[in-house]
Amino acid sequence: MTTRRDFLEKSLFAAAATVLARETSRVRAEDTAKASASPNEKVRMACIGVRGRGREHLDEFGRMHDVEVVAIVDVDEEVGKKGVEQIKRRTDKAPVFYRDLRKMLEDKRIDAVSIATPNHWHSLAAIWALQAGKHVYVEKPVSHNVSEGRRLVQTARKHERLCQAGMQCRSNPGMRELMNFVQSNQIGEVKLARGLCYKHRPSIGPKGDYPIPKSVDFDLWSGPAQIKPLTRKSLHYDWHWMWDYGNGDLGNQGIHQMDLARWGLGVHDIGNSVLSYGGRLGYEDAGETANTQVSIHEYSNGKRLVFEVRGLKTPPLRGAAIGVIFYGTNGYVVAPSYSSGVAFDLKHQPIKSFHGSASHFGNFIKAVRSGRSSDLNGEVLEGHLSSALCHLANISYRLGKPVSGHEAAERLGSDTEEWDTFDRFQEHLWYNDVSIKDSKLVRFGKKLTINPASETFIGDSASDASAMLTRDYRKPFVVPSESQLA
Repeated sequence: MTTRRDFLEKSLFAAAATVLARETSRVRAEDTAKASASPNEKVRMACIGVRGRGREHLDEFGRMHDVEVVAIVDVDEEVGKKGVEQIKRRTDKAPVFYRDLRKMLEDKRIDAVSIATPNHWHSLAAIWALQAGKHVYVEKPVSHNVSEGRRLVQTARKHERLCQAGMQCRSNPGMRELMNFVQSNQIGEVKLARGLCYKHRPSIGPKGDYPIPKSVDFDLWSGPAQIKPLTRKSLHYDWHWMWDYGNGDLGNQGIHQMDLARWGLGVHDIGNSVLSYGGRLGYEDAGETANTQVSIHEYSNGKRLVFEVRGLKTPPLRGAAIGVIFYGTNGYVVAPSYSSGVAFDLKHQPIKSFHGSASHFGNFIKAVRSGRSSDLNGEVLEGHLSSALCHLANISYRLGKPVSGHEAAERLGSDTEEWDTFDRFQEHLWYNDVSIKDSKLVRFGKKLTINPASETFIGDSASDASAMLTRDYRKPFVVPSESQLA
């Protein structure tokens, strides 16, 4: 398949990728326990959602000398009680188990909560916890839609409580040094960042009518979302690929790299426009979100953030599969992990490497002890802005219409960067036996204009897009409006 790139470029990057792989292999994680010194009084924690990532919350907080996990909340009784046993084995003390987080929030002993529920619960659970006077560690993305993310920020400010977004890259010394390097013009002026989520995602099975696990309170599981039949085989995890509960891999794995890209560019709002295209390609299953997606975010200062999701098999780009590339006038930086990276000159020779990790959970506890939000490495506003970029891209994508590869190409205009990205997008699909040339398989989204100050859409498509900035909440699981928070 002919593209605008040539074999020579691929060969030049091969040497750089070899150096990058060697540097990445040097990264060693630090012991979380060291991030938390033994104090006179322990921070009393409740962990909400303890399956998957939530088990890691239990492990991290459970090993800290100055933290006591006193409560566990999970709508799946089987999962929750396993969490109780996990803590009991480590500490010889069993935390109290709750199914309904509202009951847990009545406990005045609890100082802070961590939240690792499905995405559609993140903001509401955090808002309720902040209103109850608790400090909050909430997993990424901090929201399921743009509006509720802003409401979460406002709630933290109103109640003067700390809220840490679970974007652990921000606590890693290697990544912090890399970002300082990029922002201090060490590779020249950086106008473009490319985020990559090249993570193979197989089919989740056919759409059907499946039974709810008996151990699950499905009313509480659904929470803010309307109660609907279970149409996928697995209630757990595969919610990521359903619009009512998740945000696709853009808001799952991709939010980490989206945050790094925005951080490195030094932009502090949600941008001026967004365009996204892609599809759920290569198989038919119960999933709804795109498994192959490109989003393009533009800022008023001429900076641009391009993000690529590829759920089918694909080779790395410049040595990175799940990472970020910053393009400068004098070189580029590749960050292929959460805590490492390498800077190159324009001849693809390495000039500096970065590595080093630390505990994001430990950073949260440190800030809770100091009472200073400035001590948080992942303060909720940063989490909101980066999460919002994922939501905006999904809005553009969902408002699009199926087109052929030819039609998609015609809509790109003459921008070289957009063409190169589309060429690789098309080539990637071709290598996975998906031809989009003449078939209307690609959903090409609307380019949406944004008012970053008000976080609203403006222009011709504003009315259709604005409705997707929030959702229809199911009572009593309703995120407060801005006026209610005032």
